[in-house]
Amino acid sequence: MDASRPPAMRGIVLFAHGSRDALWRAPIEAVRADIERQRPDLLVRCAYLELCAPDLASACSELHAAGARALTIVPMFLGTGRHAREDLPLLVEQVRARHPNVALTVQPSIGEDARMVALMAEIAAADPTTAR
Repeated sequence: MDASRPPAMRGIVLFAHGSRDALWRAPIEAVRADIERQRPDLLVRCAYLELCAPDLASACSELHAAGARALTIVPMFLGTGRHAREDLPLLVEQVRARHPNVALTVQPSIGEDARMVALMAEIAAADPTTAR
């Protein structure tokens, strides 16, 4: 890497299913806001497969226009179902074709991360009378 050039700005896309119900999006938007608070050096957008905007291509284009040259797509699914296995790879290829100069990484579905599994188990096993 050329020491005189700053590293490529990194962007994160939190990719979720989508819903017509605006309240459904609140947890995904809360994750976005939390990342922005903790990591102001990262650009973060939410994107949705269907039923609400923006879609993946639009979110990636917005991040690219804002200067991101490396994007991490985080599927906000509990498991690797049809959307993660079939729909997402097709959408990612469209983004790659549209932005060939962007390094694109797709993480596994968030629910398959051992840290998330442990957190869900902890929440499920917590005493509901003392849990927040």
